[in-house]
Amino acid sequence: MSEPADLVAEIEALEDKLRLAKESITHRFIGQERVVDLTLTALLCGGHGLLIGLPGLGKTLLVETLSTVMGLNGSRIQFTPDLMPADILGSEVLDTADDGSRQFRFVPGPVFCQLLMADEINRASPRTQSALLQAMQEKTVTVAGENRPLGAPFHVLATQNPIEQEGTYPLPEAQLDRFLVQIDVPYPTRQTERDILTATTGIEDASATQIFTQTELLDAQTLLRRMPIGDSVVEMILDLVRAFRPEEPGASDRVRETVAWGPGPRAAQALMMTVRARALLQGRLAPNAEDVIDMARPVLSHRMALNFAARARGDSLAELIESTAAGLTRSEVAA
Repeated sequence: MSEPADLVAEIEALEDKLRLAKESITHRFIGQERVVDLTLTALLCGGHGLLIGLPGLGKTLLVETLSTVMGLNGSRIQFTPDLMPADILGSEVLDTADDGSRQFRFVPGPVFCQLLMADEINRASPRTQSALLQAMQEKTVTVAGENRPLGAPFHVLATQNPIEQEGTYPLPEAQLDRFLVQIDVPYPTRQTERDILTATTGIEDASATQIFTQTELLDAQTLLRRMPIGDSVVEMILDLVRAFRPEEPGASDRVRETVAWGPGPRAAQALMMTVRARALLQGRLAPNAEDVIDMARPVLSHRMALNFAARARGDSLAELIESTAAGLTRSEVAA
């Protein structure tokens, strides 16, 4: 077969495997297809996800299920105000041998895994947040002056409670930018909640089945980067990201009046990756404008902020993103 035909065959095989993975995940994490798709998107792109939702909506269950289905070595950290960097990264201890000699030995922390669940991440102090920042960006940590690589692949899925703010530390913008997507976890629908009640209050608990291995996930991440993406989609991504920068000449009056700071180039990179993943999860060989619109909110909402006046008026950042993205599509059709 020719190379394009080989690529098509590989993409179609991956699509089938992802379909099985989603079935296995939803067998245990019932409903919430949007949430499942976005977390799988983060893993396919080799990135990290920030899960924001109220307690009891299954965020922890989802991460545990993903660890099983994707064949990843998982670890969990419960973030608290007294958590120290060494509690995440590990530390050196002094060992004494039988002959009386002493030497330092490194004891790795829970960050040395492939899928790290950072539970209630905004409860840790800025000092601890900075320790996790290097791990998320560089996939390595520095302890006692030595760089130590993390597992491959390495992903962080962090959770955050949006209503309980006492005793929390807002994540710095630099760390928020390292999350590929922000995943809002809403209340389930009535039918989904009925299914949850039926499935979780019986004698047997539902279980998930491993579908991927870590090697297969790494191969999938490489394949995703080989997926073609049209020039029109690239231009739409650039238009969308630059439309939210108040200082841009082409920014709308609404953006100039409401946005304090807009997304940087990492947002455009994230959109380039996530639109491919969305197309893949929907069984298509290449992304389109609909993918850009759909991924705009999870990619951009944590990479920009409204100014004080807009927040005081009660303006919605999500509505601004969605209306601006839809406006770009209408302009494209008109052109």
